[in-house]
Amino acid sequence: MAEPRFQRRKEDRPQEITDAAFSVFAEKGYAATRVDDVAKRAGVSKGLTYLYFKTKEELFKAVVKSVVVRRVDALLDAVETTELDSEAFIRGPMLEFMKSVPGSPIAIVIRLLIAEGPRHPDLVDYYYDNVVARGLAAIRLFIERGVERGEFRREALNHQPHLFLAPMMLSIIWRLVFTEKPLDTDGLMESQINLLLAQIKT
Repeated sequence: MAEPRFQRRKEDRPQEITDAAFSVFAEKGYAATRVDDVAKRAGVSKGLTYLYFKTKEELFKAVVKSVVVRRVDALLDAVETTELDSEAFIRGPMLEFMKSVPGSPIAIVIRLLIAEGPRHPDLVDYYYDNVVARGLAAIRLFIERGVERGEFRREALNHQPHLFLAPMMLSIIWRLVFTEKPLDTDGLMESQINLLLAQIKT
C-alpha cells in the first residue's frame, strides 16, 4: 500500500530545505544568506526550517552531505568493491569522478569555502574531516592495495595522495577565477594520471 501523500511530503521536507539552502548559498554566499531566505525558497515557514535545522551552520553541513558526501561515498564504495585492477580503476571510475567535479555542484561548495572559509573555519574543518580527509585516506589505501598486488612499486607509498587530487582542484580554481580563459581540464587530469602511473607502476 502506498504511503499517504502528506506522510511522504513530510519525509521529503529536509531534502527540499537542503536543496533550497544550496540554491540560496550559491546565489548570495554563506554570510549573506538568512534562514528566512532559505525558508522562502523552500516554500515553508521559518519555524519549520528551524525544526529540522537549528542553525545556518547545520544547513550548510546538510548541503555538504547532500551535494558532496554522498558522491564521495559512492566513489569510496566503488574503491572497496571494484574488481578492476588498480590502473583500470584509476583510469576509469576515479578519473571520471575527477572530471565531473569542476562543473558540478561540488565546485560551488568549494567556491563558498574559498570565499568565506577564513571567516568560518569550523565549516572548513567540517568539509576537510568529512570529504578531503576521507578521500585522501581512500587513495592511500588504494595505493597500498596496488603495492600488495604487485601492481605498484613500493616507492609509490612515498607519493602523496594529494598529487591525484591536485589537477582537479586546479581545474576548479581555474574555472572560478579565469572564466574567459578556457582550459582543457579533462586533458589536464588525464596528463597528471599518466605521469603518476608512469612513476608508480611496476
